[in-house]
Amino acid sequence: MDRIPILRMGEFLLVTIQVDMHDQLALNLQDDLTSKIEKTGARGVLIDISALEMVDSFIGRMIANISGMSRILDARTVVVGMQPAVAITLVELGLSLPGVKTALSVERGMDYLSAERALELGELSKHEAGSPLDDRPAGTEASDGGDQN
Repeated sequence: MDRIPILRMGEFLLVTIQVDMHDQLALNLQDDLTSKIEKTGARGVLIDISALEMVDSFIGRMIANISGMSRILDARTVVVGMQPAVAITLVELGLSLPGVKTALSVERGMDYLSAERALELGELSKHEAGSPLDDRPAGTEASDGGDQN
């Protein structure tokens, strides 16, 4: 049975998808990730999809579902490394990925999760955290986790 490794990095989980996703693999990832969040108490999930060259509507919905399930389990999700062709496909399929945050790179995604966590703990004000902390869903505005200036 195929599995995608889920690595723990402090309070966050890192998923790097390095193979073409098929439906069963996506379902396995969803199950494994929700179990890992529950077991570890992870506060954030970073999903690197930079190796994916294309997605279909099922995989797009699975990404949104994983984000929603993570949110219910009190963990935020950031999808990083989306290729332009994948973004175009998702838009053409009409998938807006509500609630899914995006960032251009793993570093920016981790910065986002760390800033969100610091904000939750009261260690950082929203002003200090900057623009990556707005709550607009992916697809409504570029959300690369970087400065918007």
